[in-house]
Amino acid sequence: MKRFIPLMISAVALIGCASHTPTHMALDPQLPSITVQGLASAPIAIEMLDTRSANFVARFNQKDDAARLVSPSEAPRQQLEQVFRQGFTKAGYSIDPSSAHHLQFQLEKLLTDVNETTLGYEASNDIIINVIASNETKTFTKRYTGRNVVSGPFSADFATLELAMNNLLDDLTGKIINDPELNQFIQQK
Repeated sequence: MKRFIPLMISAVALIGCASHTPTHMALDPQLPSITVQGLASAPIAIEMLDTRSANFVARFNQKDDAARLVSPSEAPRQQLEQVFRQGFTKAGYSIDPSSAHHLQFQLEKLLTDVNETTLGYEASNDIIINVIASNETKTFTKRYTGRNVVSGPFSADFATLELAMNNLLDDLTGKIINDPELNQFIQQK
């Protein structure tokens, strides 16, 4: 009987820890590797908008229950704006809010969709960022998309989901900042 009581206490403690699920997802986009754009000293204005219809970044779909929604720990708009400002500065541009060369980034989708079963989970990460670049006479518009899928046994691990989304964010921001077509438009006089 003396062994049974500590065993029960341990089991209850483990069940309590296992049922605790995080309420926020930590997104942490990093500055990707940047290609310096030759004589890219043109000043540009950068604006980041969050045009998503909902604020959550993860949706856990469960068979008959309502989906569990998870919010970001920080505003993705602010994090991405910082990455784009640092990235274009590193690429050789100067940031000037009054510049005639204007870059607007629209975050259209940022979502981890998790489907859980009794044997495991599958999570698909989707990001869509629209870029509208304009100067005195022309406008350039391009839609950038990124997608990856992670899966595993048991239930979804938040660290794995965060890592997959952050890697996708890093890849997509790198593609945008280093896009030759976008950079060529920015450098037009």
